[in-house]
Amino acid sequence: MRILVVEDQKDLNEIIVRKLTQEHYSVDACFAGDEALDFIRCAEYDGVILDIMLPGITGLGVLKEMRSSGNKTPVLLLTALGTVDDRVAGLDAGADDYLVKPFDFDELLARVRAIVRRGGERASSVITSGDLTLDSASRQVQRAGEELSLTGKEFDILEYLMQNEGKVLSRDKLSNHIWNYDYDGGSNVIDVYVCHLRRKVDDGHDEKKIITVKGAGYMVK
Repeated sequence: MRILVVEDQKDLNEIIVRKLTQEHYSVDACFAGDEALDFIRCAEYDGVILDIMLPGITGLGVLKEMRSSGNKTPVLLLTALGTVDDRVAGLDAGADDYLVKPFDFDELLARVRAIVRRGGERASSVITSGDLTLDSASRQVQRAGEELSLTGKEFDILEYLMQNEGKVLSRDKLSNHIWNYDYDGGSNVIDVYVCHLRRKVDDGHDEKKIITVKGAGYMVK
């Protein structure tokens, strides 16, 4: 899961990024509205945490630009503006949720999980494909009732593949979704991770879930 944090208070920005990273999200961060639009135009995010009072383009301006361009990425407005009129304005502009500062980080994380599920049109944190089950909340994976031990990135790749069951995802799409802009890995890193993941998921099973589509990428079938 890849999240963009747009918050002009540097200390708070860094804390949010750290908390999200600890929860295994891939996180990009910026401090101004125009920067946010550049990030959003160049990458695909599962959610955006967006302050309203930003230098230059305001958070509402960013949100309105996203929605007018057809970008449906879930947005959580995080702001000190807490009146009913402020909340109504934010939700009417297209926000999926609204959280007022000061806030509890556990609540923030819960709200992020909720908007990400809604963005994927899922009411539950559990994704199932045949006898393969993944729980994004507990980060547990089972195949035929047996729990699988995955690394953080293996889990992230499998989650993204299962969210797009039946669709072929290119190596570039997987890489851009799983890692943030700071990542500087080799070109074959996705192949290496998928190779390890396939062994854990498919070895010992007649039905193979992770499929390589030659010249195109990978999919969960």
